[in-house]
This record gives sequence, C-alpha cells and structure tokens, in this order.
Amino acid sequence: MSPADDRRDPSGRQRGAARAQGRTQRSASAPSQRRRGSDPARTAAYDVLRAVDGSDAYANLVLPPLLRERRITGRDAAFATELAYGTLRLRGRYDAIIALAADREVGSIDAPALDVLRLGVHQLLGMRVPAHAAVSETVGLAREQLGTGPSQFVNAVLRTVGRSDESDWEQRIAQSAGDDEVARLAVLQSHPVWVVRALREALVGNGRSADEIGALLAADNVAPRVTLVARPGLATADEVVGDAGDGVGTVGGLAPTAVVLSGGDPAALPSVRDGRAGVQDEGSQLVTLALTSAPLEGPDARWLDLCAGPGGKAALLAAVAGERGARIVANEVQPHRTRLVEQALRAVPADAVEDVRTGDGRTVGTDEPGAYDRVLVDAPCTGLGALRRRPEARWRRTPADLAGLSALQRDLLVSALQAVRVGGVVAYVTCSPHLVETQLVVKDAVRAAGRLGVGTEQVDAPALVRAIAPGHVDLDEARTDVQLWPHVHGTDAMHLTLLRRR
Repeated sequence: MSPADDRRDPSGRQRGAARAQGRTQRSASAPSQRRRGSDPARTAAYDVLRAVDGSDAYANLVLPPLLRERRITGRDAAFATELAYGTLRLRGRYDAIIALAADREVGSIDAPALDVLRLGVHQLLGMRVPAHAAVSETVGLAREQLGTGPSQFVNAVLRTVGRSDESDWEQRIAQSAGDDEVARLAVLQSHPVWVVRALREALVGNGRSADEIGALLAADNVAPRVTLVARPGLATADEVVGDAGDGVGTVGGLAPTAVVLSGGDPAALPSVRDGRAGVQDEGSQLVTLALTSAPLEGPDARWLDLCAGPGGKAALLAAVAGERGARIVANEVQPHRTRLVEQALRAVPADAVEDVRTGDGRTVGTDEPGAYDRVLVDAPCTGLGALRRRPEARWRRTPADLAGLSALQRDLLVSALQAVRVGGVVAYVTCSPHLVETQLVVKDAVRAAGRLGVGTEQVDAPALVRAIAPGHVDLDEARTDVQLWPHVHGTDAMHLTLLRRR
C-alpha cells in the first residue's frame, strides 16, 4: 500500500500530506471564492459512465486503462471501481429513486446530470460513505463537470434522497411498481422486466424453481471475484497462487486450473503478463475442460475454436492440446479480435497452434467438412449470464436482439457439426441461460444438420463436469446439458451442450 493510500478520508477523498498530518490552516477566502478540485476517483467513475452512455463502451474495457493513465491506485482505484460498477449494476433501482426524489421522469434529466446523480445515490445508499460527504463531493463533481445550475439541482435531489435510508426507498419504489411481482423484482433488483421474465423461464426450463429468481437477480448485483486460469503445461494453479503472493490467491473450488484473487491487479502478475495464466471465469474454464475430456472415437489430433475471440478459451484449449500432441485452429470473424487471440496464445508452444485466422465461422463446415476432432462453438450471445461482470449489458440488450443472435448461433452450430468428423465432439457454449439461445438453438441446429445428412447424439455433459469438479457441482440429474448459475455455482451462467457426430 502506498503512502497516498493511507491518506483517504472517510468520505473517500484522498487527503494531501499536510491534511493527513494535521498541518492545515483555514483559507482566508470564502467558500464561494475557493475553486473546488474534483476528486480523481469520482471523476474517473463519472468518465466511465459517460463513455458507457455516450459511446456504447464497456466499463471493464474503459476503467482499467483510465486508472493506469491517471495513476489512480490502491484504495482510490478500488473506490472508483466500486463506484462505477456498482452504479451501473443498480442503475434501474437508482433511476426509480431519482424519479421520486426529483418528482420527474429520469428521461427528462440531461444524461450527464443523471449520471452524476446515479453516482451520488450509490454513495448514499450503496456504499459506506457518510451522507454529508456523498452529497458535498458529488455536488462538487457536478459543479466542475456541468456548471453551477446543474450542481444546484444535483444538490437538491441528493439531499432529498439522503433524508431516507435504503430500506425506506426500497419500500417506496416497490410500491410505485404496483402489484406486478416481476415489475417489483425488476426495479428492486435493477434488471429490465424482460430480462427478469427470461431468467425465470430459464430457471424453470433447466429444472430449477422459479422461486430462485430473486437470488439469481441479487447475485447479478454482487461484484464477482477475479478468477485466473493456470494454463496446463505452462503453469499450475499452485504456481499462480505463489505468483500472486501471500494471502492474495487461492486455488479455485471447481476447475482444477482456477485461481481466485482477493485483491490486486491481475495484470501485474508475471504469469499473466507472459501468458502462462489469464483472467477467466471458473465456469468458462469448466465448460472448456469438459470439451477436452469428452471421449472420442478415433484420432484426437486437430481441434477448432470456431469463434475464438478474445482468446481465453482458445488459450486453455491450446494449452491442453499442446500437452496431448494435438493442434488447434483458432478462427475469429473480427480482425481486431483475431489479434487478441494471437496475444492470448503467445505462451502456448508453437507446435500446438496450427493457425490463427480471420474468417466467417458459418462457412467452415462447408469449406472443411469433417476436418476436426473437437470443435468449440463459443457463440455470440446476449451475455445475460455475465451481467455481474458487464453490468451495462442489461440496459443495452432488448428482446429484438434474440432473433438475429439465435439465427447466427444456429448457423454456427450447424457449421461446427459439419466441420467435425464422425465420432468427433462439438461443444456449444453460451454465456447466457436464455432458452432461446441455448436449448432451442441446439434443437434447431440438430434438425438443420440432420437435413444435411449430419447425424448427432448428445453427450452426457453433466457427468464430465462432475468428474472435473467432484462433489462441488449442483446439476440437474435429469438433463444431459449443463447450465451454471451465479447464485448456485458462483460462476457466470454458462451453458454447455456436447454433441457427437454420427
């Protein structure tokens, strides 16, 4: 911890050395004559929210380089991270509170002022920041970023919010939602109504109780742990734990390759910098390892990652392939993501990587029929299974997205079934539990492949996952596919179906 980290006061502001040591004297100028500087952590969080709103950026891609560029570290970085991500996760709840406190629809509030208000409400109701500090610091941010007039509006609204506690506001916004249970859950747990309905249907469709929906939504609003993958043959989980330092890393509870960090910047670890390890959700590791452990009939020499960007699963596949003397082809449709795949594979032995290429995965099956022993289809999806990691995704996606995505998913899976040889295995993976993107896509693709003369049978994916994580995975005994859940498994809501070509 740096000396600057120790100078953070209870309000979350970083104090100067003189103030931290008690060497202060009052300014002779009146408060109205003094220019307030904006807190770096709060300014960073505000800039992230504006980038998310103004340019459809993803917070997890914007915030880390911004913190490095501005040299915001330690407690300040942690404060900025929780402020930005927490505000994005709970935006729906906070907007309902702001509407009541301001006595106007949030759509009538200028977007920059609304973002400042959201940040202020999160400090008041979602963080341990004293009310007076949350209001004064946020008003200072508004004054610097937006001007005097908007800052006065921000001040009035936040003071109204601060007069009631979190439970009181929750009761009021629940009442404003009326008698509709889904609407109440949506506003209290900060999810769009259509997402709440889709997730509840997904629970039931996977043999779970609809009553779990509240726990699932709440899990989406909890900051996830940082999980690393130790790539086989390059590093062990114990080696990555040692790399992280005393008390910082622990071996994961599900995937044997997983390491969970309690703090710090994973990019600072030597094993991550050189590519022997990487950031990857434990559920993502589990479904990838399940493909590598599926029994084959015949050779096991050539593997394909059909939608490889940004490269996490491709790197894990390639590492396992390297240990077995197999080779991987990594295909990605977008050139900039192809470059990310190349970077992710930098530590993998060259003889384990046949090619990293840019191409449309929908044509691979006709271009290379029966050419691969194992194929991974990590299909583009709504991302509803990773809302805790990408909180802004819940506000961007709409039901209209499903038609285009499910058609693409079906076409990619059909292509993969054509590209795998008879006796080979295809893994269909999505980071979404939505039934339209999982079970229905698989049924449609199997029928479409059958019309092309490609037969399939489903492999018992739960048995393979249980073998990887014995005693630690709660899966439906009646199903042959796998659906993981944040509130049950502590992972992203990854879906896995394994199909063998016949």
